[in-house]
Amino acid sequence: MIDRLSPAERPPGRPAGFQRWRSLLFLHWEVPAAALARLLPSELTVDTYEGKAWVGVVPFTMRDVAPRWSPSVPGISHFHELNVRTYVHRRGEDPGVWFFSLDAAATIAVAVARAGWHLPYHRASMKLDITGDTVEYRSKRLFPGPTPAEFEARYHVGASIGPAKPGTLTHFFAERYILYARTRAGLSIGRVHHVPYPLHEVQVESWRDGMVASAGLPPPTSEPLALYSPGVDVDVYNLVPVG
Repeated sequence: MIDRLSPAERPPGRPAGFQRWRSLLFLHWEVPAAALARLLPSELTVDTYEGKAWVGVVPFTMRDVAPRWSPSVPGISHFHELNVRTYVHRRGEDPGVWFFSLDAAATIAVAVARAGWHLPYHRASMKLDITGDTVEYRSKRLFPGPTPAEFEARYHVGASIGPAKPGTLTHFFAERYILYARTRAGLSIGRVHHVPYPLHEVQVESWRDGMVASAGLPPPTSEPLALYSPGVDVDVYNLVPVG
């Protein structure tokens, strides 16, 4: 059985940086595991919940993004982001996230993440509007391709449901503290640390997704499973080559 609790513990050593993740919408659709597996590095296996595999689209906003040695910088440290992801493990250990794409509304952040974190970041035009409990999010990829890659959602934040309970599908989706990236040296692993997500119910009034298809996966045709979190403060650790 995969250990899904110990990854939430604080990693040893000093974090490389700090970020605040805010206004997160988690949307998930079931996808055939084989469709995901063909897009993954050979060292990774699709992580499933009760035999089902999932793709997630997560739009949110980043605040106070900065390395450990520097304060946040207005105009650079705050930007919107959207990722397309699935869930993986390595030989039954270290359950984490594989990113098919990450779109961000900051050119410098895209350049730094591509060079330093070897993650598939893209520059996008993005807009987040919050009025009371109603949120509207729009994203349109600018470069590099593949394009078009667009996303829109309008949703209403509902009641608090607290942190996810271990063993549930909600925990499977939300409580992920490990990411994998392909570097020149091979597969690397990165870790983050934060308190468990405070989660809320959410009603998705409307959505339009082109992000999943742009990753080479079957486009969503059903209504997504949806969660919302107001956010967490995050310590980010450097990538480490997988032994």
